[in-house]
Amino acid sequence: MRMLLKASMDTEKGNDAIRNGTLGKLMQETLEQIKPEAAYFTAENGKRTAFLFFDLKDPSDIPSISEPLFLNLGAELTYTPVMNPEEVETGLGKIR
Repeated sequence: MRMLLKASMDTEKGNDAIRNGTLGKLMQETLEQIKPEAAYFTAENGKRTAFLFFDLKDPSDIPSISEPLFLNLGAELTYTPVMNPEEVETGLGKIR
């Protein structure tokens, strides 16, 4: 299922990760693991935030994706199912 993972990082933990050089490595490992079709990075509500669109093949993958972000960045995570335009059209076609 296509998912949007929104990861908002704790500012102090993010600062520490930048200072000790682990932020880039952690983000690269996350991107390699989930292979997103799109990845965007910004500041939202004063926090470093990533928006990652990827295919979640199995819900049991959530802990291995989430825990490094929780443990190393104190991240707040939100997983949201999303659809592309073709999927919306298919879904609308199922309405009777």
